[in-house]
Order: sequence, then C-alpha cells, then structure tokens
Amino acid sequence: MEKKYGVNDLRRMYLDFFESKEHLKMKSFSLVPHNDNSLLLINAGMAPLKPYFTGEEIPPRRRVTTCQKCVRTGDIENVGKTARHLTFFEMLGNFSFGDYFKHEAINWSWEFLTKVLELDPERLYPSIYGEDEEAFEIWTKEVGVPAEKITRFYRDPETGECDNFWEHGAGPCGPCSEIYYDRGEKYGCGSPDCKVGCECDRFIEIWNNVFTQFEGDGKGGYSELKQKNIDTGMGLERLATVMQEVDTVFDVDTMKAIRDKVCELSGKKYNVDALDDVSIRVITDHIRSSTFMISDGIMPTNEGRGYVLRRLIRRAARHGKMLGIKGTFLPKVAEVVIRDSKDGYPELEDKKEFIFNVLSKEEERFDATIDQGLSILNDMQQKMIEAGSKVLSGKDAFKLYDTYGFPADLTAEILEEKGFTFDQVEFDECMEIQRKTAHDARKTTNYTGREASVFQKVDPSITSEFVGYDKLVASSKISVLATNEDIVDALAEGDEGVIVVDQTPFYATMGGQQGDCGVILSSEGKFEVKDTVKLLGGKIGHVGKLTEGMFKVSDTVELKVDAANRNSVCRNHSATHLLQSALREVLGNHVEQAGSYQDGERIRFDFTHFEAMTDEEVKKVEELVNQKINEGLEVVTNVMTLDEAKKSGAMALFGEKYGDSVRVVSMGDFSKELCGGTHVSNTKDIVAFKVISESGVAANTRRIEAIAGDNVFSYYSNVEKRLEEVAKALKATQANVLDKVKSLLDENKALSSEIESLKSKAARESLGDVMDSVIEVKGVKLLATSVDNVDMNELRNLGDQLKEKLGEGVVVLASNNEGKVNLIAMATEQAMKAGAHAGNLIKAIASKVNGGGGGRPNMAQAGGKKPEGIPEAIAEARMALESMIK
Repeated sequence: MEKKYGVNDLRRMYLDFFESKEHLKMKSFSLVPHNDNSLLLINAGMAPLKPYFTGEEIPPRRRVTTCQKCVRTGDIENVGKTARHLTFFEMLGNFSFGDYFKHEAINWSWEFLTKVLELDPERLYPSIYGEDEEAFEIWTKEVGVPAEKITRFYRDPETGECDNFWEHGAGPCGPCSEIYYDRGEKYGCGSPDCKVGCECDRFIEIWNNVFTQFEGDGKGGYSELKQKNIDTGMGLERLATVMQEVDTVFDVDTMKAIRDKVCELSGKKYNVDALDDVSIRVITDHIRSSTFMISDGIMPTNEGRGYVLRRLIRRAARHGKMLGIKGTFLPKVAEVVIRDSKDGYPELEDKKEFIFNVLSKEEERFDATIDQGLSILNDMQQKMIEAGSKVLSGKDAFKLYDTYGFPADLTAEILEEKGFTFDQVEFDECMEIQRKTAHDARKTTNYTGREASVFQKVDPSITSEFVGYDKLVASSKISVLATNEDIVDALAEGDEGVIVVDQTPFYATMGGQQGDCGVILSSEGKFEVKDTVKLLGGKIGHVGKLTEGMFKVSDTVELKVDAANRNSVCRNHSATHLLQSALREVLGNHVEQAGSYQDGERIRFDFTHFEAMTDEEVKKVEELVNQKINEGLEVVTNVMTLDEAKKSGAMALFGEKYGDSVRVVSMGDFSKELCGGTHVSNTKDIVAFKVISESGVAANTRRIEAIAGDNVFSYYSNVEKRLEEVAKALKATQANVLDKVKSLLDENKALSSEIESLKSKAARESLGDVMDSVIEVKGVKLLATSVDNVDMNELRNLGDQLKEKLGEGVVVLASNNEGKVNLIAMATEQAMKAGAHAGNLIKAIASKVNGGGGGRPNMAQAGGKKPEGIPEAIAEARMALESMIK
C-alpha cells in the first residue's frame, strides 16, 4: 500500500533527495520571465534555466534542482470542462548542465520513485525514444526493468514528430525517457489493447527525463552537443494524484481544500451537478494562478501578462456568479491557496493583504463591466431585432470580449435565452488576428528567448566586477570589444561600440537607476561612455564612441565616471527610497514598487495603489520626504544573506530574483530596502525634494514624477520667472497677480453671459414667427426648421424654449455654424407615448448632412459636415416621424 504524501511533503522530499545527490536547491523563479521575450509567463521548469543549458551563462552549480511555479493558458477554455486541464501547476525538476547524463538520471528517477516514495515497481512502465539504445540498455541492464515493460515511441513518418523526442525549433534537443504509472483497470478504457500511450487515464506519465544531447537546425539535421544536459520535468499535482490515490488533480489535498472552500461559499456540492462542477473547477484552478501571479508583481491590465491575469480573475468571478455566490469572494478562496502553499512559497504570506486587495478591486471592476456589457449587448440585440437577424456578428461579440472584458460564453448564454447566437467563426478570426498581432510585435529572439545579440559569441567565463560603490576611477584590462554587428579585436577613431573590462567603477543600468557616463582612457585613445548596460552572463558594457586613437583587446585602460552626473543620480535614487517609505506611511503598506527610473534630472516612481492620490496626500508625502532629508539620516549599506535581510524587515522588489548575498540600504529607521544601486552617504546630501505630478498608468498602478537636489532650485527659479512674465502681461505685480486674474475672470464671465444673451435673442429673432411652421403628423405636432450660426449649446436652449411654446409634440432644429451642421431633436411625453423617439429620429435625418448621432427618446443630437443637406434633413423629419407614430 503506497503512502499518501501531501503536496507539500512531495515537494520537500523531491528537493531533499536531489540535494543529497549534490544538486543546488534553488527557489522557484518568478512567473515573470527574465530576459526572455519568447514567453509571457514561465511555463516549464527549465524555462528560466535556458541560458545554462546553452552555455551562454555559467550556472551557480552544474547540478540544480527546483520546484518551479508555472502558468500555461494555451487551452484555458478547456479548464473546468475537464478534470485534467490546469493553468497553474508546479514542475519538479533536476538539471545537469554538462555534468551527469543518462546513467545517473535514469537510476535516480527509479530510486526516488521506488525507494523514497515506495511506489510498486510492478506498476511503473518506462518509455524511450525508439532509436535510443543507450537508454534501453540502462533500463534493462542497470535498473533491471524487463524489456517487455519498456515502450518505444518512434517518429510519425508523415509529420516527423515524436512524443519522446524533445525539440523546439532550432536549438538544443534530444530524446526522452518517461515513466508511466499504472493506476489500474478502473481508470482504463476497457480495450484489450490498452497500454502505455493509450489516451485513457489508466497509464499516467509521472516522470520525464529529457536527454539534451543534440543541436538541431530546425530542418531535421542534428549534431552532437559538446555539453550534454539533463532536463527533468515532473508535474507535482500529477504525482500527488498517484500518491494520494485520487481520481484527478482537483482531488489532491491542496486542490481539494480550495474546491471545498468554493463549495462552502456557494452552498453547492461537488460531483452532484456537471455544470456546477465546471464552475467549481474553474475557480479552483484560476484562483491559484491569480494568487501566484499577483505575488510576483503582475497586475490586471488590458495587455500582455496583465491581460492574462485579468482574464483569469474575471473568468473565476463569472463562474462564482453562476454558482450563486454573492459579492466579492475571491480573496476568501485565495486565503486557502496561501495557507496551503506558503510552506513552499513564503512570499505568498508576505504579500497576503496586497493579493486580497488586488483580487477584490478587480472583482468590483468586473461587476461594473458586467453591467456595462449587458447594456451594450442589449443595444446590439435591438439592432438584430430591427434587422430581422438572429446571429450577432463575430466582430461585435469580439468587441464585447476584447474592449469591455465581457466573456464570450456569457454573450452566448444571454443570446441563447432569446433564441439568438453569434458568429463563432468570425469571432475566432478576430481572436487569431489579435494573437498574430501580439506575436508579430515580439522582438526577434534566439532559442533562449533573448533578443539576438553579438555577445552570445563571447566566452561565458568572461565577467565584469563592479567596483564603483566607493570610487569613481579605476584601472582595468579590456576583455571584449564589440560593434553593433560583431565582436572585434579593435576599435578605431570614430567607431561606435561597446567595451567590456574586468573591473569597472561604472554602474550599469539596473533597478531603475540609469547607468553611468564618463570616459575611458589609454595611452593610445579616448572613449566617451554615453551609457553603461548589463550584458549577458554578468558582463558590464560601456556604450559609446571612440573619439581619439585606437583601443585593442587586452589594453590596460583608465575608467573615469562623470562625478557630477553620478552624484545627481545618487541623490535621485536615494530620494526614491524615502519616497517609497513615505507613500507606505501615508497610503498604507499595500504600496509596492511597480517600476522606477532615476537619472541625473528626474525621478519616476510607479507604485501599487487603487485610486488617485488626493492633493493633501501628495502634500503629506512631499513634506515627509523633505523632513527625512532635513533630519540628516545616515545612509548605511550592509551585505547579508537574503533570509537575514528579510528578518531585518528590508523591503524587496516584487518578482525580483536575488542571490544568496544581498545589499541592504538603510536610511535611519525610516527606510530599509534590498538595493544594489548607488546612494548618498547622508540624506542631507539630497538637499530637497519636489513632487511634479501624480497620475495613473494602469489599473491599480499610480505614478509619481519628482525631482531632487539642485533640480528643485532650478524648478522654482523657472516658476518664478514664468510668474514674473505672467504679471507683466497682466500689467500687475507678483504680489497682486492673483487679484488681477480673478478680476479678469469675473469680467470675462459677465461679457460671456451678455454675448450668450445677445446670441439667443438674435437666434429667436431670425426664426420670426416660427409657430407658423408647425404641422401635424398623424395627430402629433411637429416643428422642424433651421437657423443660422448657432452652436450646439444655444441650439439646445432654443429647442427647450420652442418645446415649451409648442406644448406637446416634436421639435427638430438644424443650424449651419461655420460650415458645420448641428442637429437636435426633442420629444414631449405625449409625443413619445404616440411612438416618437428623438434618438431614432435624429439617426434617420443625420445621414442627409453626412453626419451621425443619437440619444434618448426625449432628446438627441448629431453633427454633420454637409450644410447644403439641411433642407433635405428638415424634410426627412416629417417622414421619419410618420413611420414612428402608431
């Protein structure tokens, strides 16, 4: 009888086992890919490790083991409909970067399953790539698995594809060896041919060893890799399904706990109603993805990974409504996710309140979206009825989905209630266009998903050491020279390029801090550094132009940082630390950095917050930062382990991957952050701080633009100069300029009122005895006429006066105002009861003036571009009204 280990137990046992095999146990990488433009989200255990597989970067150890959180949304529509599909899952992995290979990987996989987990060997069935005789020999002769239990998978003769040969376009690839577990006949299809590879649920793959031993050209050609690698992937939830002897991944302990919470909130029972089960599974899965994505700093937006998150949250919220759950409920479900997953992912507990806030705000937005979408869909249905159609266009359904976030399944459900449907084919075409547009917008990348770069040719053992925390001048040796096109041995006068040295005082752009500029000198030349950047594999690149002489690889050079610019950047960077702490004090601890930028001129700080800051809040933040500057807090930097830093209360960036040792920057007791940037030594060196603006940049994300140091004095100097210019223009002094402005505004208001009164009088007089133009249309009075040179506001005022004079009926007015047409239509209550509709009336006549518009039954307006069409529009009003009257 196998032991029923929980998910947290299995994760810990796997990592401990491979740690005992001299693997470095690494924490899960963020779901946000780093330097990988090919992925929106990390979708496999090996994805963050690609540079180590290719040899582009040197791994921290040749043997690594991880449990990687992953999100895949390729078949999101099937999540919930089946008990197999998930968007979030955990991938257990052990990896070898040019160290051990097939012998160790195969033997250890068998050892873990049969010795550590004590699975019955009789129920385990390996598979291999059909031509991999080496793997077959290891399985049969070393492990002792009978040959008849090993399944060979061959390439499809037509497509060339094979389940047991892993490749992804051009790049590293190789055969696989999987291990299947026989769950028993009750999970089988009943066929006498049921065996490994069958589509039923009896034989489930629980382990996949990928032997990366070839370099594929993407056209069927393969060459042996010098560095052979092992990439193991094993779904934790799938393994738990086997170990706990449950039917599906939704029945394992951590998933069942979420599922039970959904049932508790909805009052539903699982496995009673098939439709309810779909909704329960959708919420169970999507809340896991959403919780983990938010914990890695992803926010709901309308594009990219933020759009994926928004879609998951809203889909879960929608299914909550279908289950009858009232109000905001997702934070309550997320609480279970955090409780049961914090053992492996302590960041969930750290970000708990923030996760709850984001989920509840997005649910509230979705409620508003649903109301808006229903209104728009009602209008679309009305047009369908008028056109005698029962099929909503795919473009309209996609607009509801894409622009308003209205789920397609909800559109289908509402239409179905009235016997309607929508054009699914056209909808899918719109979706495909969107996918293609997003795909084409991605930059050209290599196998690792990085932008193609000449530096991929550089020996990965070449690195750069930053020595510029306490000095701005250093001597070093040139290790790499490059142009935009290639790695070169020398740069000549006039050449633009990049220089890499062994040691540099130049800070490379990181963490929002703009890189240093300055000069690099040798006995033979001078290189002006315009920017400093972080390159592949821990190299620092000095970007600029050789203005004198020549530089060669291995030359010894002197590197001089522009001190004035560095000092300005340091002031702005240090002020940003104070700003973040001030925001948290004024607004609350939910504030997290969502992006920042500091150069010598300005500060830009993006942060999580759910509404616009008030003027008073902005003022408090600014005053608090200046208070801490004036207090002269000492800025202290300590190097410690990541655990020590967290215990000390230091703030870390969302989703950032930190090494074992981190720099903690403290400013008195007010601010403590993990930061690798450069700073002032005392907050008094910042001098002053000023907020320039506060604005929104995305849902739940605000931005502050600010300045510090001498830039504040320059700012106020410019303000004073402009104020003096304004005073002169107003023939006033700075002291009384406000009184002068108020006086002019009052005078302008009085004149404007007088002008409007005269215009109104002129418009009425130009109409003459307009009541002579009133006609009756099926018993409803209609006054339709035109007046020249009246804007829309005055036209509405005139319409109100004429409607009052008319008593009951319809008023239609048109005006040629400076070559543009203004149209209004108004209907009284009795006229509307008779069938008159101002909005439909205005639509009917607006086309005569090349315009468009609409409105409510009682009042509508439109604009046009064809003044000569006004008489025709006025004439059309009668016929349009006649068709409406019952």
